[in-house]
Amino acid sequence: MAKNLLIVESPAKAKTINKYLGKDFQVLASYGHVRDLKPKEGAVDTEHGFAMAYEVIERNEKHVDAIAKAAKLADDIYLATDLDREGEAISWHISEILKERGLTKGKQMHRVVFSEITPKAIKAAVAAPRQLSHDLVDAQQARRALDYLVGFNLSPVLWRKVQRGLSAGRVQSPALRMIVEREDEIEAFKAREYWTIEAQLKHAEGDFTARLSKLNGKKFEQFDLTDEAGARAARDALKQAARGRLTVSEVSSKERKRRPAAPFTTSTLQQEAARKLGFTTSRTMKVAQGLYEGVALGSEGNVGLITYMRTDSTMLGDDAMAELRQLIARDFGAKALPDAPQVYKTKSKNAQEAHEAIRPTSAMHTPKSVAAFLNDDQRKLYELIWKRTVACQMIHATLNTVTVEFAVRGVAGGDAAFRASGTTVVDPGFLAVYEEGRDQKNAEDDDEGRRLPRLAVDEQVPLHEIVADQHFTEPPPRYSEASLVKALEEHGIGRPSTYASIIQVLQNREYVFLDNRRFKPSDVGRAVSKFLTQHFTRYVDYDFTAKMEDELDAVSRGEEAWVPLMERFWLPFKQQVDEKTESVDRSEATGARELGSDPKTGKPVSVRLGRFGPYAAIGTKDDEEKPTFASLRPGQSMHTITLAEALELFKLPRQLGTAPNGDEVSVAIGRFGPFVKQGSTYASLKPEDDPYTIELPRALQIVQEKLEMLANRLILDFGNGVQVLNGRYGAYITDGEKNARIPKEQEPKELTEAQCLELLAAAPARKPGRFGKKGATKKAAVKKAAPAKKTAAKKAAGKKTATKKTTAKKTAAKKAAAKKAAAKKPASSKAGA
Repeated sequence: MAKNLLIVESPAKAKTINKYLGKDFQVLASYGHVRDLKPKEGAVDTEHGFAMAYEVIERNEKHVDAIAKAAKLADDIYLATDLDREGEAISWHISEILKERGLTKGKQMHRVVFSEITPKAIKAAVAAPRQLSHDLVDAQQARRALDYLVGFNLSPVLWRKVQRGLSAGRVQSPALRMIVEREDEIEAFKAREYWTIEAQLKHAEGDFTARLSKLNGKKFEQFDLTDEAGARAARDALKQAARGRLTVSEVSSKERKRRPAAPFTTSTLQQEAARKLGFTTSRTMKVAQGLYEGVALGSEGNVGLITYMRTDSTMLGDDAMAELRQLIARDFGAKALPDAPQVYKTKSKNAQEAHEAIRPTSAMHTPKSVAAFLNDDQRKLYELIWKRTVACQMIHATLNTVTVEFAVRGVAGGDAAFRASGTTVVDPGFLAVYEEGRDQKNAEDDDEGRRLPRLAVDEQVPLHEIVADQHFTEPPPRYSEASLVKALEEHGIGRPSTYASIIQVLQNREYVFLDNRRFKPSDVGRAVSKFLTQHFTRYVDYDFTAKMEDELDAVSRGEEAWVPLMERFWLPFKQQVDEKTESVDRSEATGARELGSDPKTGKPVSVRLGRFGPYAAIGTKDDEEKPTFASLRPGQSMHTITLAEALELFKLPRQLGTAPNGDEVSVAIGRFGPFVKQGSTYASLKPEDDPYTIELPRALQIVQEKLEMLANRLILDFGNGVQVLNGRYGAYITDGEKNARIPKEQEPKELTEAQCLELLAAAPARKPGRFGKKGATKKAAVKKAAPAKKTAAKKAAGKKTATKKTTAKKTAAKKAAAKKAAAKKPASSKAGA
């Protein structure tokens, strides 16, 4: 039996490390977190020093038991979970579980950390263990307690005031606010018209364009020309003064250096993978995790290809730096190497400098050499990391920008000028390997790579045309994954390791959705954000959230105690929750809007947020007649819908006409979407059909298709409830209670009743449905009638017995229900985040 037990988080990592440490070590995986707070109110005891009640996560119980069994037989236990706060907390939880089970007496418990999974790094870490960092554990506990308290206390307020089932998060709520505020900016934006003027020039070495830079004797600004008449007048005056040519008045040349971007941190990797590869943050982290934990490289076996992917640091170790310089000299020549290694300063206040940036564990594992062993996502991400890391240790790029001015004299109102710029690469340096992406292009990007012909002062260049172009200012763009991650980092909201989960939670809760790869808030998301911003301003404030992150970082460095931090947060927060629960009006909380009056009835038309989403209403609950309701259409928002658009919603159901058999045909929207009804037949509309515009011929076609489908569904009917039907996955046998598969070699049409009954008898019972046992009603319906020759006495006896049994059953059911309700009652006042 192995003397030492080493515990990591993932089985893939365990497999790789086991190979490096030999027979003296048994390596087991915890499969992530092993314990979490009990999912009920009071799991964080605010009355007694924020004591936290933990329990083993159910899905990981067997892994915890395996660790405990191995720990019992081991001499030494090495906790080798990830090197961040989360990893430290997992190690602490494992050690606490082992202590509670009495498995640590007389054993040495070691904490080991490594940022790469290579034989050298693993052996060095095991040779130099340390103790658990209780400062890191305290910071993680405080973070978890804060998230729990916010979720458990704010979520019920949202249920009462906005919509059932909603939840709020300490870090997700400010991120949602960011997306909603951007949407508000876009909606409030008023486009402004402006005109630009460009000269199209002919030259023997190549045609080029020059932009107007001076007009009426002063610098030409964006809004100097704001209408067509003014733009045309300016263009005509310039053409007249130019007389078919522009004269070069000045030529300037400026050489500049561009330095490579720093090696990847978690945040910059997420941003660049979103820009260049179209990866979501969660996809980036998942792929990076696989590259870190190990990939099978043929005869080399499992190899961890990159360093740990959750880091704020841009530092590179000495060994890595030396290897990178060796590779650059070999593949790109000595001239591509700077005199000394490039050192990058980490921006993050709390970056742990012992950690490294995300880099290849060996630069000699070139993308080409490992491509055959990687899947497509791994290959793309590894190549991105490898190129960025190599480029960061290469010499700067040298660029040359040439700017040419063309003065135009004799223009009415004052002199004018055009300017043309072009940038060429003198020495590519690091650009030979990698160039960082950008979220938005600027004027410099347009000039880059554009060559101008050789021009000299006083040279006259033939003018082909002067063109005036109309433009309109554009609203700020919605956040993409890359720009949202960048904004979160700039505001200090969350930490890079949490960005992927923040974004995922917002999407899972349907507070935001992606529209052309940009985040757009849903009506529910907007209602939640506006409610929290208005009534819990402090807790969705960017500065407050960032300050809280800084304080948690201070706890992790041992500069602050976590319980006083919790107390400062909890008391005012709880007081505000209690006050707002009583004082806030629900209509105001959901963002309900009155749009105007219905021309037919004169009643108010409003939009509101209901249990199943946003809807329009004509009338109010105080009217004698009940109000009428209509759900908003996909793509419509209660925040932007107009009165005219809302009134259109009440045109359903629409009567389309009569079918050839005399049945009335109508279209409406039901619980499962838009449908056509012909007589007693219902048929769902196809995605391309619009219930507001569909006409009778198309509706009849949809109904006919449904009838044909139903007709083709029945293969055999034995008249006793047993049928052979065509299903979604092929033919099957059913009796209303059970479904049976048909053997592959058997032709469905040739089945006999006896064969069907035999297959049904062998088939498993159908699983209970969402609302109880399926088929119960059908079973009752097909039950054979009792013989008619039953005596009155037998009937009476049977009735009496049945009454007794029913009464007994009802009483038992009531008792059970009461018992169940009593057991549930204490926990039902609040629900989880």
